[in-house]
Amino acid sequence: MRRLLRACFALLTLTGLPYVTYLAAYYLLRPSGSPANGWPREPSVSIVLPTYNEAAIVESKLEELVELDYPMDRVEIVVVDSSDDGTAELVETFFAGRSAPELTLIHKDEREGLATALNEAYAAAASEIVVKTDCDSRIAPDAVRKAAANLADPEVAAVTGRNAEVIGGSEVEQGYRDVQTMIQVLESHLDSTLIFHGPFSAFERDAIVPIDSDSVADDSELALKIRRNGGRVVFDPEIHYREAAHSEFGKRREQKDRRAMGLLRLLWRQRDAIGSHGLYGRVVLPFNWWFMVISPWLLAGSIALATVGSLALAGPFGLAVPAALFGFTTLGSRDALGPLQPAYALFDTQVSLLRASVALVRARGDEDETIDGTWAPDRELREVLQ
Repeated sequence: MRRLLRACFALLTLTGLPYVTYLAAYYLLRPSGSPANGWPREPSVSIVLPTYNEAAIVESKLEELVELDYPMDRVEIVVVDSSDDGTAELVETFFAGRSAPELTLIHKDEREGLATALNEAYAAAASEIVVKTDCDSRIAPDAVRKAAANLADPEVAAVTGRNAEVIGGSEVEQGYRDVQTMIQVLESHLDSTLIFHGPFSAFERDAIVPIDSDSVADDSELALKIRRNGGRVVFDPEIHYREAAHSEFGKRREQKDRRAMGLLRLLWRQRDAIGSHGLYGRVVLPFNWWFMVISPWLLAGSIALATVGSLALAGPFGLAVPAALFGFTTLGSRDALGPLQPAYALFDTQVSLLRASVALVRARGDEDETIDGTWAPDRELREVLQ
């Protein structure tokens, strides 16, 4: 019995060690502000907006884009659309009679997946900088200007921003994003970061390369490939966006699991980058492998050992362990854990990564099961944007 408990403690220690190391590095280095050394400038910008059945919110998104704190005569809006609800017609009507910004509308009769649509939109973008954003997010008025300042640094080829406010009031998502911000700030000051965010990412046009047609982590994949080609890809916490998210455990699963699946598959396909490309391959990628691939299984093993050990040691009273876990999950999904809410946010992410790992393993063994880049709009989340 003691061996079982010692094994559980060892697993928990092993699980948490990389996090403690990263946290210690953060407080030792105290990174802050933009990791780039750029300067204010106003290059031409193409803003890529992929849409699918966004008739309810596309006009409000376009209003946001044309009101950005940036010269509209330097801006091109590239909309790539495969809708069947009149989204494309609304876009054309919105831009009718406007001299700026310029509209490039790519209408697809059939859905071919987000990555394929983005590859076509990126190829059509004519500006020095290409910004990608999502219809169901909101970006700060100065986001493009701050991205341009980052990209003025000759070493920086891509930049992403921070989810400064979760639309819908999800404390679970906000707690995770706050922790993620610390990690990505550290990574960007060390070298480059892994995760790029769909609501706002900006790239030097000349650095853009095609992404896999079945990618489910298109923004992060593009950033990773750019880093492999020699450019730094950074996270600037001063670039703000807002994104809608669920807190309730069940509703979050599809959204979080899909993101987790995309990142896991990306790490596996690009596994040969580990050990190369400076501290990116020697520190950043190994940590993300630990966090996304190894840690979820270690945590699950720790919980299983703790449950078995407590039952063997205390009989029926050992059910206190799964009961405590159930209570932790229930309270956390209701944003009711107070100062422990960030811990639940990390746990919730580990659950998604574990589920995604299982799904990917099953998909590899099932030739009929495919994972593509199509997505279904979350109508409940979009209601908070209207």
